[in-house]
Formats: sequence, structure tokens, C-alpha cells
Amino acid sequence: MIKNLKQKVQATLKSSETEDWLDYRLVRPLSYLWALFFQKLDVHPNTVTIISMVIGAAASVFFMHGSFYYEGWHGLLMNVVGILLLCQADIFDCTDGQLARLTGKKSRLGRILDGMAGFVWFIPIYVLLMVRFYHHHSLEFGWLGIADTEQNVMIATAVVVAVALYSGFAGMGGQQRLADYYIQIHLFMLKGEKGSELDTSEAQQKAYDETPDDAGRLWKYFLRTYINYTRKQERATPEFQRLMQTLKEKYGSASNMPDSLRQQLLDESRRLMPWNAMLTFNFRSAMFFLFCLVDLPVANFIFEALCMGLLTWCINRHHERFCRKMRESLS
Repeated sequence: MIKNLKQKVQATLKSSETEDWLDYRLVRPLSYLWALFFQKLDVHPNTVTIISMVIGAAASVFFMHGSFYYEGWHGLLMNVVGILLLCQADIFDCTDGQLARLTGKKSRLGRILDGMAGFVWFIPIYVLLMVRFYHHHSLEFGWLGIADTEQNVMIATAVVVAVALYSGFAGMGGQQRLADYYIQIHLFMLKGEKGSELDTSEAQQKAYDETPDDAGRLWKYFLRTYINYTRKQERATPEFQRLMQTLKEKYGSASNMPDSLRQQLLDESRRLMPWNAMLTFNFRSAMFFLFCLVDLPVANFIFEALCMGLLTWCINRHHERFCRKMRESLS
């Protein structure tokens, strides 16, 4: 029975190679069961994505509370509830894709919403973490020897706001966007164009231009947002873009590359996937949960900007260097 369930779960995944250990063994099986539940109720995958956004955003209210050091058992409980809500939001964020593959209800809107989910969760969470620091900062002030005056609190909060903005938009936002791109690159090498969602800004711009104005302002806004999303992915990977252009010129399409070349690219991508998985939800959120529980959520902003930023840079540099080497060998 367990083996049968595993096979059914695997059938709803893009690829087991792009899943980390926890996702593959726990999150995805749970998401599959939820997908079966929503399938029976005839719930659309996009609806599940929106539910995940609402739950993730709701978690921010609980993370606003100080944990045990500041608010005792009540504060600890509030943070634990926030953790559980955010984990459930992640399960539903995985459920939508599995449900789409289970029912065949895939759409461009679903792809766009899926990419937006993490931002919808963490923008309110980060905002309320700044509020949390304003009210609960004696640990940091004590370690740094800062007097707890109104003026110092305002200055320190302003610094935290600046660090949080960088951590959220230039840090986590850019890191997850690049991690998603490398997953799609891996799927392209593994399954070809039909098995991946390796979208280009050129194709998205064309889709936007061909969309009539009477399709609705909201839909046009989603398309415009996704164009920007794909452009940022392409700007971060110039050597990969040059490699794809070389493949197109040499073979008519990157999809027509020889199997030996595809295997080389796939083998290199496989080496990066475990590191790339650290940029997605599980590892990142585990550190976030830890910082919140020990009443040092500000440390999460620094961790995102420095440690996760360094990891992203290393992955990007390694992949770009390999793509340049492959392009030069083709030339």
C-alpha cells in the first residue's frame, strides 16, 4: 500500500530530482492527499493557491508576537501557531501543482500565482517582524550596549527596516526566483520543453501584446508582472542565455541538441540541485522558525542577506561558468 501511494505521488510530481528530502518524503505525500480531497470537491488548482496565500499571510499576525523570552508561554504558542500555518500554506502551495497535474487543469495564471505565493506570504510577515522588533528589542540592545531610549529605538528600527527591505526583495525574492529558474532548467534538460516551464520574457511579452484589453486589467497586470519575473531570471543567467542561443543557432532549437550534450548539462544540473533546494522553502523556513522561537527574528534578515546570498552567488557562478565552458566547446 505504501509503495502504491509512493508511485501515485510520484506521478503528480514534475520530477523527484528537483525535490529535497523533506518534500519528497513528507510534504509531497501530504499534498497528494490534499489534492485528492480537492479533486473530489472539484476545486480548481488556482483556488488552492489563493488559499495558501491567505493562510501564509495570516501567519504574519502570530509572528508579530515575541516568543518565550518576551511573552512567556503565550508568546511561544503564538509563534508555534504561526509556524504551523506557514507549513500548511507550503503544503497547499505544493498541492496546487499536484492537483493541476492530477486533473489536467494547468494554466498560465496558475504558473504566475505559484511564483507569487512566497512573496504574498513573506511581505506581511516581514512587515510585522519590524513591528515586533520595535516592541521587543531588549536582547539586541543588551548585547550591543545600547540604551533603550525612544530615540535609539527609532534609529534601530529604521536600520532594521532597511535591512529587512534588502533581505526581502534583493535577498529572498531574488534567491527564490533564481532557484525556481534552475529547477525549470533542470526539467528542460530532463524532460524537454513540454516537461518544463522554462518561460522566456520574449514569449511572455508576445502573450501580453496579443492579449486584448477587454481581457481585464487584472489579467494584464499578472502578465506584465510575469514578464518582469522572467526578465530578472534571464538577467541573472547571461551565460545560460548565450548557451541557449548557441544551441538554437547550431541545432535549430535547444530541444534538438544531441543526447550526449543534454546528458552533460543534466549531470551538471544534478550536482547543483541539492544546493539549489536549500534556497527554497524548507531550509530557509527552518532557520526563520528558529530565529523567531529564540526571539531573534532580526537575525533572520541578516542570515537571508549574507548566508543565503552567498549560497545563491556560488550556485549562480558555478552554473554560469559551466554554461560558458559548454558554449565555448560548441563554438
